[in-house]
Amino acid sequence: MKVRVDRQADALYIRLNDDPIVESEEVQPGVILDFSEQGLVVGFEMLELSKRMTPDEMQSIQFVTA
Repeated sequence: MKVRVDRQADALYIRLNDDPIVESEEVQPGVILDFSEQGLVVGFEMLELSKRMTPDEMQSIQFVTA
């Protein structure tokens, strides 16, 4: 999994695996899912990140596994 925050683009992108992306769909304004040929979600993009998170929250992204 790869997580990228692009401050200039004001976007967060999470790539779950390296499968080729064959389709993308904006499921809500500013929320885009990338799909593989099998219809599985392989990426997730959130635009206008600064409207969704505070600067402090963007500084400290945590990964929690159960």
